[in-house]
This record gives sequence, C-alpha cells and structure tokens, in this order.
Amino acid sequence: MPTLSVILITRNEESNLDDCLASLEGVAQQIVVVDSNSTDRTLEIANNYGALMAYPTDWPGFGPQKNRALDLATGDWVLSLDADERLTPALKSEILTAMNHSAHVDCFAIPRLSWYCGRFIRHSGWSPDYVERLFKRGTARFSDDLVHERLIPNGTVAKLKNPMLHYSFMNYAQVLDKLNRYSSASAEQAFLRGKKSNPVKAVLHGMWAFIRTYILRAGFLDGPQGFALAVSNAHGTYYRYMKLWQLNQDAGK
Repeated sequence: MPTLSVILITRNEESNLDDCLASLEGVAQQIVVVDSNSTDRTLEIANNYGALMAYPTDWPGFGPQKNRALDLATGDWVLSLDADERLTPALKSEILTAMNHSAHVDCFAIPRLSWYCGRFIRHSGWSPDYVERLFKRGTARFSDDLVHERLIPNGTVAKLKNPMLHYSFMNYAQVLDKLNRYSSASAEQAFLRGKKSNPVKAVLHGMWAFIRTYILRAGFLDGPQGFALAVSNAHGTYYRYMKLWQLNQDAGK
C-alpha cells in the first residue's frame, strides 16, 4: 500500500495549523513542517502531531522553501498543503483511491473552495481553482519563485473531483496584510526579471483587475464579498506595479 508524506511550510500559523493537521488523520504516514522563525505555538502544534521539523534561518522564497520540505519527504506520494487548507472526508477517500489505482498518473490537481471574509467564493476567478498538489515523489519540484510558486510535474496530470477547503481570509485585516506582503514580493520578483513600471501602468492594471474579477469572472454573484474581493485584487495589482516602479526609480539613482 503506497505511503503519503504531507509537506507544509509555516510561519506563525497557530490559528490554522491544528485544524489543518487534524484533517490529515487516516491518510498521512508522514508530516513534514519547515518553519520560518515562528514565535507563536506553531512548533508546539506541529510536534503534537509528530511532524518531522526543520528550522532554516534564512528565507529563500516560497518555492525554494517548499523544495526544502519536499527533500525531507520519504513517502511514495507527496501532498503539499498550506496551513490554512483542510482535507474533507470525501477528499481523503478520493486521495487514497487515487494513490492505489493510478499506475499511469504521476500528479493530481485538487480543486480548492476558498473562504473570503464570511463566505466561500464560487465565482470571481476563484472557482474552480485547481492546484497541482498530490504527486509521486521524485516526479515533480516547485519553481524557484519568491511568491506565487507552482509545482512543475514531469509526468501525467489528472484531476480529482472533491475540493479541499481553503480558509484564506477570515477578516479584512488579513486581506490587507497579505496584500502588502505579496505585492512587495511580486514587485521584487518582477524587478529581478527586468520588468518596468510607472504610475499610469499601475492604475490601468489595477482597473483591469477589478473589471476582470467583478464583471468578466462574475464576482457580482459572490455578493458583497465578491465586490470586496474585486477591490482588493485591484489594490494588490496597483501596489505591485507601484512598488515595482519604486524599485526601478531606486535602481536608477
């Protein structure tokens, strides 16, 4: 019977980690947690579940950090999760079936159902949100991106049907915090790739992000949260391009 390693990277995830790891009961033979200088109860919670822990002192970005976790996995299959994600009983059953009856498939994409400040978002470009997460060990690696990393599978990819639950944003303070952190990381990544920006480009891209989310991707069907999500996407896009412009300006001094 094939074994499964579940890998996570964490930093101050005490509000999420217990529920995440509890949802792995009956499916994971190994849990790997690579932590980045947590100061809350994250390490205690991970240890309570018998996780294999690593504590690198540097932060190389999301992709390289996930590859560190992957390098510690020993199972036949690997499932990559974020601390704010949960497996449902139906998804766990489907994962076990997939691992046992998938001789010609090396990787599975799992649909995510994401929570945004009071409701699960079923439109706005967030659903269906397939993410490649379950794979045979040795058949995939993560990209080296600082942010918005992706799994790069080498073999055949198929899709599972049952979604994982993604409690991405519980309140608007979390939205603002992630918007700031991710726009900075994305701007830095774009800068390192030689991208350019200016205030006009920032405004136009921000406006397009709102239109795409709220109108073209039917965010209006997600109620008030759909509108708020479209606004936050616009803000995140605007600040990403403004921060890139600032990096361009600083480099020219």
